Amino acid sequence: MTTDNRICQLFDIKYPIISGGMVWCSGWKLASAVSNAGGLGLIGAGSMHPETFLEHVQKCKAATDKPFGVNIPLFYPEVDRLMEIIIDEKVPIVFTSAGSPKKYTAFLKENGIKVAQVVSSLKFALKSQEAGVDAIVAEGFEAGGHNGKEETTTLCLIPPIAEKLSIPVIAAGGIGSGKSMLAAFALGAEGVQVGSRFAITKESSAHDNFKNKIVDAQEGDTILTLKDLVAVRLIKNEFYQKVADAEARGANKDELSEILGKRRSKRGIFEGDLVEGEIEIGQISAQIDNIITAKEVVDDMWSSFLLEKNRISQLFN
Repeated sequence: MTTDNRICQLFDIKYPIISGGMVWCSGWKLASAVSNAGGLGLIGAGSMHPETFLEHVQKCKAATDKPFGVNIPLFYPEVDRLMEIIIDEKVPIVFTSAGSPKKYTAFLKENGIKVAQVVSSLKFALKSQEAGVDAIVAEGFEAGGHNGKEETTTLCLIPPIAEKLSIPVIAAGGIGSGKSMLAAFALGAEGVQVGSRFAITKESSAHDNFKNKIVDAQEGDTILTLKDLVAVRLIKNEFYQKVADAEARGANKDELSEILGKRRSKRGIFEGDLVEGEIEIGQISAQIDNIITAKEVVDDMWSSFLLEKNRISQLFN
C-alpha cells in the first residue's frame, strides 16, 4: 500500500485490512495471525474476564512483533480493569464500541495509544471525532453481531461520514472480499474492518459447528432482531424463532431479556449449540463457502482488490 494511506500510517501496517474484535472468535491466535499477515488483528475483549484478557494480550505479544489492537465494548462491567491491563501491557491500539468515547479517549491517547471508535451513524461519528479519536469505524447494517437500530447500509453510511470528518474512516459491514473493499474505498473509506470472513478462519476460537453453519448459510438466512433490547444480527434458528414469536405478540423488554438469558452468544459461537445459541454473523456469510487461514483471507482480499482496481481503471480507456 502506498505510504499516503492514512490507516496504514496510523497503525503502521502493510495493508488497510482490520479483523473485527468479535466475541468468542477474536482471541490471540486470530489477532496475531492477521497482524503477521500485514493487516491489523484485534483481540475481542467483550467475552473475556480481565485475567483471560491479560493472557490473550501477553500471548499475542509473544506471537507477533507487528502492531495489534483490542476491541473494548464500553458497556463491559469491568472496563476499568481492562484499561489498566492495556496500559500495563503497552497495547498500542484500542478500538472502542457500544458507548461514548468521551470517557476513555483522552486517557488512552495520553498514554500513547491510538484510538478508533465504532459507530453506525453520522451523528455519533461527529461526536467521536469531537472526543478526539484517531479514526472511525463506520459499520453498516449488514454487519454481524450488535448493530445500529437505524438499519443504515454501508453504501449509505460511508459517504456522508467520509465527507464530514477530517479523520480517516474504516468501513465495516458486508465486506469480505477485494471487490467490496474497493467499493468501500470508492465511497471514501481508507480501510476496512472485516468480521464474518475472519470469524470462521482456522485461527478463530469459534466452535467448528459455528464455522460449518456459516459455510452452509444462504442468502436471507440472517436477520437483524431484538432491536428494542440490543439489536443483533443472527442466523435464523430455534432460538431466533422464539424471539420472533415473542416480538410478534408484543413482548416487552423484560420478557425479551428473559428469553435472551445469559451467555447466549457463548452457547452459539464458542460452544457450538446451533439450536439454543445465538449465531451472530453478517449478511456476507452467504458468500463464504470455505474455512481458510487468516493469512489466506488477507492475501486474497489484497490481491483481488488490486485486480479489481486495475479492471475498473481499464473500463474507460
